[in-house]
Amino acid sequence: MKQIFYRTLATFMFFTRLPLWKIANVPAEHFKKVVPLWPLVGWLTGGIMACVYIIASMILPSFIAIILALVARVLLTGALHEDGFADFCDGFGGGTTRERTLEIMKDSHIGTYGVLGLILYFTLIIATLHTAAPLFAPGIRPIAMGALLMCGDTFCKWTSSTIIYTLPYARKAEEAKNKLVYASVTFAEKAISIILGTLPIILLREKALVFLPSMVASVITCLILFLTMKKRIQGYTGDCCGATFIISELVFHFTALITLSLISI
Repeated sequence: MKQIFYRTLATFMFFTRLPLWKIANVPAEHFKKVVPLWPLVGWLTGGIMACVYIIASMILPSFIAIILALVARVLLTGALHEDGFADFCDGFGGGTTRERTLEIMKDSHIGTYGVLGLILYFTLIIATLHTAAPLFAPGIRPIAMGALLMCGDTFCKWTSSTIIYTLPYARKAEEAKNKLVYASVTFAEKAISIILGTLPIILLREKALVFLPSMVASVITCLILFLTMKKRIQGYTGDCCGATFIISELVFHFTALITLSLISI
């Protein structure tokens, strides 16, 4: 039980800015095993996004509520995933060789590709969610949008987590930014991870069919990204994890928009 407590605490400490280090001194080895529980963090980050949207949309336009929901997650995570995405854009955009790509991604300064990537990402995800909101019936719109935000967050954290048992780590352990290389994942951990990532969608029961195309699109996106990473740098880095989440979640919501446009909710 103590090991589970430490591992869960390490996961939330690693993926959020919550001051959980005040609760206990977590042994370093537990931080190597946080990725399978990444979808569990989605229950928090996605849940807060949903709550912020639902509450804000009661008194503010949906467009502003969406922005506030995204801001809430950025503040909660310390822009962890956005930072990785920006470095990924710089590395894969500016690097022409494996060594140069890894070198650029390790640089903490953001470049042109990173800036453009973040601008395009936030423009697209805000526009996508804003366009999707009116496609839900007015009576269920706040709750439905909250479900969309939470399901996208948790599911894409799961699909992104599969990177560590799909690809090898691209650097040497001592070259890692945070000096941390994730441990290998057991079958039980994989099962728990997929349950955590899909349970919010499963709980929607028949309404979950709306998210089925988004789930498929997210998985395909991850596979394409993994193949691209394998070809370019022969593995993954922490920045690749963050970028995979950002891109796959955007695809999840964009596919949901297309699905909602084709059916009547």
